[in-house]
Amino acid sequence: MGTKGRAIVGMDVDELVELLNKAFADEWLAYYQYWVGAIVAQGPMRGAVFAELTEHAADELRHAGMLADRIIQLGGTPLLSPEDWYKMTNCGYEPPEDPYVEVLLGQNIEGEQCAIEVYQRLAETTKDTDPLTYNMVLQILADEVEHEEDLQALVEDIHLMKSRHA
Repeated sequence: MGTKGRAIVGMDVDELVELLNKAFADEWLAYYQYWVGAIVAQGPMRGAVFAELTEHAADELRHAGMLADRIIQLGGTPLLSPEDWYKMTNCGYEPPEDPYVEVLLGQNIEGEQCAIEVYQRLAETTKDTDPLTYNMVLQILADEVEHEEDLQALVEDIHLMKSRHA
């Protein structure tokens, strides 16, 4: 990273890189959880659930790329091993062992709620100390809020469909 670019960060850069690496781990695990969940999904509105989970997987992968780029700009190294994702994750990984759509959606809603908390804390941490990271975090946070809304809307649609056919 350039000297001036590093100098504008008003906090411990190594601490920031660690926080970003934890979010990076979350994004990779979320990517896989969405991707594999889309493939194994079963039940009502499976097609809509597949489409939504696949779209969210692509967003999580994009977020991982944004975080990796920022980590490198700060002079750090993104986590290089999937084993490290499990050690560093904030939100963990919930295997889609029950492929029923409502179970998958519930797991992913919990994941998004965790991600919203993580990015809210990152935004608070970087708001007055690192404008570049702060702006990136706000972009990711907006996506995570939208993901939670999308998933909750699907759950509501499934419940409406079931109640109309009961």
